[in-house]
Amino acid sequence: MSSTHVLVLNCGSSSLKFAIIDPNTAQEHLSGLAERLGESNPQIKYKHQGQKHTVALNAGEAHQIAIDKLVELVKSLGLDKELVAVGHRVVHGGEHFTQSVLIDDTVHQAIVKTADLAPLHNPANLLGIDAATKAFSHLPQVAVFDTAFHQSMSPTAYLYALPYELYKSHGIRRYGFHGTSHYFVSTQAIKALGLEQKSSRIITAHLGNGCSVCAIKDGKSVDTSMGLTPLEGLIMGTRSGDIDPGLFSYLVNQLGYSVEQVDTLLNKQSGLQGISELSNDCRTIEEAAADGHPQATLALDMFCYRLAKQIASFAVPLGGVDALVFTGGIGENSDVIRAKVVEQLSFLGMEIDAQANLDARFGKEGEITRSGNTTKALVIPTNEEWVIAHDAAQLAQEQ
Repeated sequence: MSSTHVLVLNCGSSSLKFAIIDPNTAQEHLSGLAERLGESNPQIKYKHQGQKHTVALNAGEAHQIAIDKLVELVKSLGLDKELVAVGHRVVHGGEHFTQSVLIDDTVHQAIVKTADLAPLHNPANLLGIDAATKAFSHLPQVAVFDTAFHQSMSPTAYLYALPYELYKSHGIRRYGFHGTSHYFVSTQAIKALGLEQKSSRIITAHLGNGCSVCAIKDGKSVDTSMGLTPLEGLIMGTRSGDIDPGLFSYLVNQLGYSVEQVDTLLNKQSGLQGISELSNDCRTIEEAAADGHPQATLALDMFCYRLAKQIASFAVPLGGVDALVFTGGIGENSDVIRAKVVEQLSFLGMEIDAQANLDARFGKEGEITRSGNTTKALVIPTNEEWVIAHDAAQLAQEQ
């Protein structure tokens, strides 16, 4: 792969995260965020050569204008000449995509169809694809899917115990998310520990406002905690994670909730936010718990218990565990949560090294268990943007 740059786009409903990355070195030459798009005070914040800048946009301006401004910025900084592709994060690829692909009309239509499975994410991803295709018509556009890494799961792991017809006709099954992150940190862990990929057993915990755990055997995902949507699984910032499905009918039939109100409750008002009644931010919860706030303490304990229980269950499909990897905003920065979780997993042969755990914060990689432990725990900062850039550059070169 020659020395080239890739523009990476991660488009949300009112935001656009971007970066220009060298896929060989993972060096970021430009990074930033266009936020509050379509609202009253949109703006673009970016970092270049260590300097931070802000560009104001007019009220109501949305994705196409933001990308047009980004094009102007890229050209003014002289970075456009090195670009070989645009890589797009796409949340849901359904069963259509098991790997990253060049975007053509067929791929575009498949992403549109899959939007029913991710109505909050895929339509926003398509906005970014359409705007970037217009602005960078001379460059290959590549889609990198959050779900693709988990397409190696077996039917035993991905099917729900529902009428099989729902799977055959509507694709209702478990898909999993955060695939690029789980893939990246697991490969880094294998390298760091000197393991052979074909005989490795890794559990990765991507912990942020959204959280998921993945069981990775011989380099392939064999199970993960998220399902049809990113709501299943762990307690998260504002998402409930696993609940009794009967709660839905109880809320609707007994308490008079609408379907939309239940969806809002489970996705935006639950999790750490709902239990603590303080915040969805783990830092705020930890500070309040340290000050003796009972609901913050409860939220923290519940989060760690459910996480440890999920990790322990993944020893079953792996047949044992070589390493546990923490990543994501919480996983990389919360020594408190890491210590609580590892303590509950001592039966797997791991014991926290208190000083190493404290040292492995703020973007630092490191092993956090005592030497001689049969199962290692590590902190590895994720780099999803680099995975997208790498795949995009490779596909651009092959076409």
